[in-house]
Amino acid sequence: MKFNTRKAGTFFSAFSFAFISMTSVAQLSGENIVPNGSFESLDKKPKRLGQIEMSTEWVSPTGVRADLFIDGKLEDIGTPYNIYGKESAKDGENYAGIVAYSYGDKMPRSYIMTKLTTPMKKGMTYCVKFNISLAEASKYASNNVSILIGKRIPDSQEKLPIIEKASVKHVENDYSTFSGRYGWNEVCGVYYAEGGEKYIAIGNFDSNEDTRSERMKKDPKVKDIKVDQIMSAYYYIDDVSIKLVDTERGEKCDCAIQAAGESYSAMIYQKVFTITDEMTPKEKVEKQQVYFAFGKSTLSVEGEKSLDLIAEQMKANPATKLRIMGHNNVAEDEVAAEENDLLLDMDNQRIAAVMKYLMDKGVAESRLIPTRRGASEVNTKEISDADDDEIKQAKNRRVEFELK
Repeated sequence: MKFNTRKAGTFFSAFSFAFISMTSVAQLSGENIVPNGSFESLDKKPKRLGQIEMSTEWVSPTGVRADLFIDGKLEDIGTPYNIYGKESAKDGENYAGIVAYSYGDKMPRSYIMTKLTTPMKKGMTYCVKFNISLAEASKYASNNVSILIGKRIPDSQEKLPIIEKASVKHVENDYSTFSGRYGWNEVCGVYYAEGGEKYIAIGNFDSNEDTRSERMKKDPKVKDIKVDQIMSAYYYIDDVSIKLVDTERGEKCDCAIQAAGESYSAMIYQKVFTITDEMTPKEKVEKQQVYFAFGKSTLSVEGEKSLDLIAEQMKANPATKLRIMGHNNVAEDEVAAEENDLLLDMDNQRIAAVMKYLMDKGVAESRLIPTRRGASEVNTKEISDADDDEIKQAKNRRVEFELK
């Protein structure tokens, strides 16, 4: 079913059209709940830039219309050649295009958005993926191209960026993923559903101050692509998928990162923390744990949520101090450290990331007590005999807390 946000109010919840309830439909693991994830189904053929709405089920949530590129004779919006460069589709023949960052805001950001085929189930784990390629016309590359997932998503005619906390960012949220101009790079992450989420949007949801950018040089070896450069980071988007992961059956989200020339799991373990009003501040804080990907100290969206709660409790109880206990993997980091000594310091780097976040939230450094645990301690609180080695290691890549 095609939906048109222009006939809606400010939020998706104001949509007046009827839709078939999906609550009784069973979600199957491995089934993509993103409709038309490769933009192959068209309501009409686009004739110019800014017509993402021609792709069935997709719209733009702001007054800046995203682009749709299709196999055809129109030079500006063709594939593989178009006004911004050359790229063959990742899947099929079509793909979308957005502005994720612009120097001096010379080009306003754009986004793409759709409604999932069925709402997400509370407490379930979802594998989120999409592919991006930096257009050759881009004078810049940037990070923070991510997915926003929710029961509703801001929808406005204004030509302004959407500034929200992204639901899923790539585990390597840096230029290694976002500066590739030839071929596709996969953005991948895990999402833990609160229940009832129905909509997704793709784009940059961070402020310019929180977005890193890098000026790109023209590749002198490429002579068959002649485009006018733009003062922006423009990305092609294709092959979007969100699939339920049956963790009880040992299924995983197969994101992968590179470390020391080898491929390692990018799994970030996370659990839903139940917090009640009856809990003491100490109980609320010590319930939290922040988990990390292999060889990384980057905070996940779920990790930031835990730290937001901790910062709130710290500010409400100014006489308290917080012990921050950082852990590496068990054994895995030690073996990898033979190839990359930096992994030996991951507990310290993870502590530093947590401390910086809390200090940015207004918690004084004098109230924070960093404590390194290294790779020697097993997470006996979380590990079960049923866990495989990958899950066990993911449960050990953590930071724990003690309120004093």
